[in-house]
Amino acid sequence: MSLQNLLKTLKTVKRFQSSKLPPKPYQEIQEFIPETLHVTTANLSSLNTAKLHQILSNPNLKASHCLQFFNYLLKNQTLISFKPDLQAHFTLICKLLKARDFSDAESLLKSLFIGENFRYPLSVVASTIKNCCLESNVEAKLFNLMLNVYSDSGKHDNVCEIFDYMNDGNIKIDEKTCTVHLLALKRYDQVGLALDFFYRMIVSGMEISVYSLTVVVDGLCTSGEIKKGRELVEVMIDRGLKPNIITYNIMINACSRRWNFEELDLILLLMEKEGESYNMKTYEFLIDGYSSFGKFEEAEKLVVEMQDKGLELDTHLYNLIIGGYCKLGLPKNARSLFHKMSDYDVNPNADTYWALVNGLCKIGEMEVATEYVSEMRNKGIELDHTLCNALIDGFCKKGMVNQAFELQVEMGKKGFDVDVSVCNKIVNALCESNRVEEAKMLLNIIVKRGVSPRVVSFNTLTNT
Repeated sequence: MSLQNLLKTLKTVKRFQSSKLPPKPYQEIQEFIPETLHVTTANLSSLNTAKLHQILSNPNLKASHCLQFFNYLLKNQTLISFKPDLQAHFTLICKLLKARDFSDAESLLKSLFIGENFRYPLSVVASTIKNCCLESNVEAKLFNLMLNVYSDSGKHDNVCEIFDYMNDGNIKIDEKTCTVHLLALKRYDQVGLALDFFYRMIVSGMEISVYSLTVVVDGLCTSGEIKKGRELVEVMIDRGLKPNIITYNIMINACSRRWNFEELDLILLLMEKEGESYNMKTYEFLIDGYSSFGKFEEAEKLVVEMQDKGLELDTHLYNLIIGGYCKLGLPKNARSLFHKMSDYDVNPNADTYWALVNGLCKIGEMEVATEYVSEMRNKGIELDHTLCNALIDGFCKKGMVNQAFELQVEMGKKGFDVDVSVCNKIVNALCESNRVEEAKMLLNIIVKRGVSPRVVSFNTLTNT
């Protein structure tokens, strides 16, 4: 149907008395709507707010066609004598929700709500929705969609206002929508607001999922409020909500990273009381925390416990303890645990050797470090830039100039650029051993890399 025929139809309908109106006065609009997108200039002066409401609410018109027509009007408002009002928007949004077109419904709602021109109080919005949505399930979907739109836009006060209205009006609140809002608050470090909203959920009497609880606990633990997180878990246990292993692991990881072993013990006791068993992540977090602090006995006990339970021990767990030993200058203990790995058929990897060799270099046990480097290379694991620097630095400190120089030459051939500070140490050591030509060669390499060697290297070389 052409635009002129549409206008003719609308004018004819306008002249009818209400008693003479046909049963479906805008049936022909169904054919017109898809054509509106092709109209470039037109006069829709006969269309008014009431007629638009009738068109959008017509059950015989597809939601997609109504959306096309509505968008056309919004883009060409000079063609009509009015601006589509709140009822028109909500009528179409409800129609889209009934058609399960949630994406378009959300987009239209965002365009309405998120802007400087939206000044309607919730009371007006709510009464308009009541007029447009005659089905309670559609009404609930719309209000939950409003929660989501405001949450995405960071409008927490509006979220709370709508939540309270829904709760007071017995409109079903979708718990997943609330969880999404909690996630948004946590993402923006609004942990206090997240906790307040969670308490709002509790007071409402709605059924709360363990996922919502875990989101809030994660936010509290991330901000360092581990005790408050544990206390919240205890409150929810008393209310019948059982936390899962993910909830516990979040608290355990937070304690381990901060070495808060007092709080950790309380969490482990709660976990035992509730009959929750450790999983691989639990052991990993505990072993990492104990090892980094120096509680190696506790860490190794956990490894034995895992073995007794038949859990698969992986290299990473051993690396945590070995790395902890080496950081605290206990390479003997690290080596002892290293050799125990074979008892459990666990193979060391590059990280294992890196921790062990680096630790040995720091305390000057270069002969032993070299043995592990040879073993590592025999297994096909090559030196990286960091470990190469650690070895050369260790050689220089021990006066093993030959080994330092040879390793530097070898790594240079493989394309590795040893740190200038380490090269300077080799130059100084070579000069002290009257190996001036080799020192000059290394100094030239440094200069060719575009880096100025330390003045002390030049002074040492010129005074030799």
